[in-house]
Amino acid sequence: MAPTSPCQPAPARPSSHDLRPLDRVRAYLSAYAARDLAAIESLLADTVTLRDWKLRVVGKAAALAETRKNFAAVGSLAIDVLAAYERDGGVAAELRIVIDGRDTLHVVDVFELDAQGRITAIRAYLGRGDTAPPG
Repeated sequence: MAPTSPCQPAPARPSSHDLRPLDRVRAYLSAYAARDLAAIESLLADTVTLRDWKLRVVGKAAALAETRKNFAAVGSLAIDVLAAYERDGGVAAELRIVIDGRDTLHVVDVFELDAQGRITAIRAYLGRGDTAPPG
């Protein structure tokens, strides 16, 4: 990048509000894999709804409490985005989540975002991988 002179303003950096929904979701997934609750908290709306195949919670505090429980139950997390689909205010992502290097979940997460780019809903659907079960 070329240096700027005192008379020439530095190029504007996009604010977090300027990021596309997919960029916001990728930031959330990266923070989740890194088990970074502070980063996750900054991405969630106060009224976020979190729903998966086992539970449904409403509100940032409840979502963060569930996330904290998930982090306490595992040693490591790796999240691979296998496919992602974006529309205004929403993203669907097919994920492979590897827990502790040995257990694999295939999940589709559907994210809704508000006008400020905060995540207002996460709906997770458990699937299965492409390999056939034993037996």
